[in-house]
Amino acid sequence: MGLYQLLYQSEALMAFDTPELLALLHQCRTRNAAQNITGLLLYAADGRFMQLLEGEQAAVLSLYHQRIARDPRHFKFRVLSEGPCRERTFDSWAMSFRPAPGQDFRELPGYVAPDDPSRLVPRPHTQLEFIALLLDFLIEHERVPWLNKP
Repeated sequence: MGLYQLLYQSEALMAFDTPELLALLHQCRTRNAAQNITGLLLYAADGRFMQLLEGEQAAVLSLYHQRIARDPRHFKFRVLSEGPCRERTFDSWAMSFRPAPGQDFRELPGYVAPDDPSRLVPRPHTQLEFIALLLDFLIEHERVPWLNKP
């Protein structure tokens, strides 16, 4: 089987504060590395998740259907896009969320600050639809200072 991508959105049933998000970051990095799955997980302050998973098709589908879609911490799952791909959009696994005020996790492995567009926007070969979805997610649900600069 070849390389495969799956992009979905969901909503949290409970608030994810910084400690819960850090635990999720550690858990996902460990599990995904073991399955050679890369991608990006975004968490918006309104409780929405958007995640791109990429790896071998069987591993990606198993992770999504057997683990993620059965996780009782979120609901309203919606697959936005899925299918084979020629190469990975993200070379490693990363997660982006806004930490509590006064906290900065930029040095934490796998964490991407939402105001760092160079690490959130994928390589140029990526489909424009994914970039549009990503920007829509960030604009609608988070304040993105770098988009508002003249």
